[in-house]
Amino acid sequence: MKPTASNINIKNKRASFDYEFIDTYTAGIVLTGTEIKSIRQGKASLVDTFCFFSKGELWVKNMHVAEYFYGSYNNHAARRDRKLLLTKKELRKLERGTRETGFTIVPTRLYINEKGLAKLVVALAKGKKQYDKRESLKEKDDKRMMDRMFKR
Repeated sequence: MKPTASNINIKNKRASFDYEFIDTYTAGIVLTGTEIKSIRQGKASLVDTFCFFSKGELWVKNMHVAEYFYGSYNNHAARRDRKLLLTKKELRKLERGTRETGFTIVPTRLYINEKGLAKLVVALAKGKKQYDKRESLKEKDDKRMMDRMFKR
C-alpha cells in the first residue's frame, strides 16, 4: 500500500529516549520540488538530526530525504541543510533556551498537514542522564505489563 500525503508521520523515536522535551514548536520547512515529492512518498528519516542557528535563522542538519526516483538533473542532495520557518518570537525563545548549558533543539516529528505542506515538530530539549534512561525503560516495561494484565 502506497502512503498518502495525509498519513505521512515520520518520528524520531530515539529523541524521546535521549532527551527530555521542555517545549515544542511546529515549523515549516523550505524544500525543493523533488524533496516534497519524496516526503509525500514517505522516504525521509530523522535519525541523527539536530537543529542549529546561523545568522538568526534556524536550520535542520542531517535530515535524510531520499532522492526522488523520477527526478532528473535537478534532483536534490539527500542530506543537505534545510531552513526552518518559525516566527521571530519563537526563534528568540529557542535561541535564548539553547544558550543555557545542556539544552538543544531536536526534531521529533515530520508530517504533511491538511493543506499538503511539510511540517517539522522541533523540541527544546535537555539531555537525559544514564539513570533517567533506565527509569524510562522501567516505566515502559511496567506499562506494558499493566496492559497485559488488563487484557486477560
